[in-house]
Amino acid sequence: QVQLVESGGGLVQAGGSLRLSCAASGRPFSSYAMGWFRQAPGKEREFVAAISGRGIRTDYADSVKGRFTISRDNAKNTVYLQMNSLKPEDTAVYYCTAKEYYNDYDQARAYDSWGQGTQVTVSS
Repeated sequence: QVQLVESGGGLVQAGGSLRLSCAASGRPFSSYAMGWFRQAPGKEREFVAAISGRGIRTDYADSVKGRFTISRDNAKNTVYLQMNSLKPEDTAVYYCTAKEYYNDYDQARAYDSWGQGTQVTVSS
């Protein structure tokens, strides 16, 4: 497993931007596919975005496509989620997660390691 620590959450007005970071430690970072999930109160955890180990492939939930961008810096063992044009419905705890292979990238059950989460609140 890999240890993950998220940062960058906070309170922002609708239309604003935030960048989440997730620092990883443990096995070689480039060997892991990385994902971001989120969970709003009373709702199930949902897929947001994923990126392959070398950053060649990225995938997004339809609800964030065109607004969010996932990226990674393997030299810094860090994955990012740039969130633009934020909406109140983006309010949730955002979790960074890692898995060995890219298959099932949108399935939470497929991931081995999870961060503690960071709160993102978007006010209207």
